[in-house]
Amino acid sequence: MSGTEVVRARPAGQLADVQRIGARLADYLAASVAPATVKAYGADWRHFAAWCEAHEAAALPAAPEVVALYFADLAETHAPATITRRASAIAGAHKAAGHESPTTEAVVRKALAGIRREKGTAPDAKAPVTVADLRAMVCELPAGAKGTRDRALLLVGFAGAFRRSELVAIDREHVEFVGEGVVITLPRSKTDQEAQGRKVAIPFGAYPDTCPVLALGAWIEAAHVESGPVFRSVNRHGQLGPGRLTDRAVALVVKRYTAAIGRDATAYSGHSLRAGFATAAARGGAAERDIMRQTGHRSTAMVRRYIRDGNLFRANAAAALGL
Repeated sequence: MSGTEVVRARPAGQLADVQRIGARLADYLAASVAPATVKAYGADWRHFAAWCEAHEAAALPAAPEVVALYFADLAETHAPATITRRASAIAGAHKAAGHESPTTEAVVRKALAGIRREKGTAPDAKAPVTVADLRAMVCELPAGAKGTRDRALLLVGFAGAFRRSELVAIDREHVEFVGEGVVITLPRSKTDQEAQGRKVAIPFGAYPDTCPVLALGAWIEAAHVESGPVFRSVNRHGQLGPGRLTDRAVALVVKRYTAAIGRDATAYSGHSLRAGFATAAARGGAAERDIMRQTGHRSTAMVRRYIRDGNLFRANAAAALGL
């Protein structure tokens, strides 16, 4: 059967109700993945359903050949990572509706493999903030409440290897100052969807200006944060806002201070703090398991990439060339 015949094989009146299935998909995912992922999957499913509508194909259940054609069409304009996520959304929608997923069929798997092989799968990773960068960045902090907050945000984000969503989710009740430093409890994170909680210990730094523990304590004291969100907005008059800082604000803070030290701000994001920790820890000789304990990674794949990046100049064969 040709691709055209497959696309036109939709029985009359069988087109999926996009809103209904999208809502069921959201319900199915809500308890198992992060809210941002639920939102992305919902958008992915709506895009697939709209594509099927335009091509007169059934979206649910979808024929494997239809899904393969959809991915081939997407490959013209989308990255392999996006297509892989769309595959997950299509699989989730089918499972939510009680159907077998077409993404497990050979024609779909081969299409995905071909797309990855042809276009590559390397992510457009943001640059990590180095320790030297961080020291320079804190020298650019303004006086007053905003500078005090941003010092704590940058240093805690780096030393705790937090995702930006984890960083802004910290409440005062999650923070415990102890003799060795500070222990921050994450009630839930991307890799802890069952909300078992994870404790992240941050020791005192060697230098007062870049000590994350002192910086966090100074911010909590200056802002009189007795409960609720630790990191909050600060207006241009230095007044503290009542609401939690957004994760997007973390990215803006990182970009502001990387630009201030002469870096290309577009190469950095909120993730640059977390990536910077892993890269610097690897360069300093930290063991893989210890890096993963701090970052909360469950898979070694990403951590090992940081370790490779951090060790590029350690035992580098080019150093023996005598140039």
